[in-house]
Amino acid sequence: MMFGRQLRRLAEGFSRGVVLRRHLPGDFQRLPLYVTPEAGLRHWAGVSGVDGHLLRMARELVRPGSVVWDVGANVGLFALSAAARATPSGFVLAIEPDIWLSHLIDRSSREIAQKKLAAAPVRVLCASASNRLGVSELEIAQRARASNHLHGISGSTQAGGHRYLQPTVSVTLDSLLDFFAAPNVLKIDVESHEAEVLRGAVRLLENARPVILCEVDPKNADAVSKLLHERNYQLFGAGEDPHPLIQRAWWNTLAVPGENAA
Repeated sequence: MMFGRQLRRLAEGFSRGVVLRRHLPGDFQRLPLYVTPEAGLRHWAGVSGVDGHLLRMARELVRPGSVVWDVGANVGLFALSAAARATPSGFVLAIEPDIWLSHLIDRSSREIAQKKLAAAPVRVLCASASNRLGVSELEIAQRARASNHLHGISGSTQAGGHRYLQPTVSVTLDSLLDFFAAPNVLKIDVESHEAEVLRGAVRLLENARPVILCEVDPKNADAVSKLLHERNYQLFGAGEDPHPLIQRAWWNTLAVPGENAA
């Protein structure tokens, strides 16, 4: 076991600064996607093995013309998959506070635009989402950058500590409604900061009523469930197919406006 940990540390060190050009699967138009194994060693293996769950949910939730906000976009797997599904009539906003990772999403989106591929435009906002406007610090994980989290938030045990702190502007999702089209689909993966993100999205939840795909840390499950139930959302377990109706948020939770859940 110790040898395995040492080997993993070597692989993580070797991954620093590496960028790989991949392609999404065929039903996502094989759009180009720039990734780094620094965000997670699974990126060495290719796209499909990284997070098949996100690809499945993009297939299920995103339609031509959809407006999608990806909060905590990482390297942009869901954002770019959503762009392929939404077609040029849609729009994708990728929100990612890590400067390095947001640069990779921008690189992918610019190549798609330059080649005039039949996908929705993707705008990249290098910022963190929270319940208030301000300036925060992002802890860049010692291990996979997918585990980056805001300073003062416990985050994931997979972070392995942090290498350095990066300043980041914090915005609320409600504030973004003044600048971007309201989403039909909202994906949130913010390393245990999801309750604060939703507290900063009251107007969005009450008026835009998007379908929400949210990763929920178990310690936040009660708070997230309460926030969504109070705004007439029904919760489903996104990790199972068909999605069971649930009362308390799971790690992978699908939240659907009550008027659309029947």
